[in-house]
Amino acid sequence: MNNKRLNRISEEVKRVVSELIYNGLKDPRVNSMTTITKVEVTRDLRYAKIYVSVFGNKEEKENTLLGLESAKGFIRKEISSRIDLRYAPEPIFILDESIEQGIYMSKLIEEVNKDSNLFKEDRNGE
Repeated sequence: MNNKRLNRISEEVKRVVSELIYNGLKDPRVNSMTTITKVEVTRDLRYAKIYVSVFGNKEEKENTLLGLESAKGFIRKEISSRIDLRYAPEPIFILDESIEQGIYMSKLIEEVNKDSNLFKEDRNGE
């Protein structure tokens, strides 16, 4: 299967699962601050790795993954009904912490810039 089609299917799965998280899932364990960052569908369309970013503490992240795992069958059924595919890919949820890492790196850069500005002011004042 060509990469264009795989990318298109991945984006459709991402759209469907995002919509389900915001509107369709009733599980209280799933945090409302959950974002689908990326979806990778295998070439045979059997599996979809769904990368999930959850804003919250470790417990909220674990609970969200547990809630998504328990809703796997419902999510797969919805993917099947909303996307015209021969096989509905089985969702595999993976916690993605890249957003938190990016925020952390931004804070570090900001601190370094602030410290370097203070250093420049001290040198200019001497």
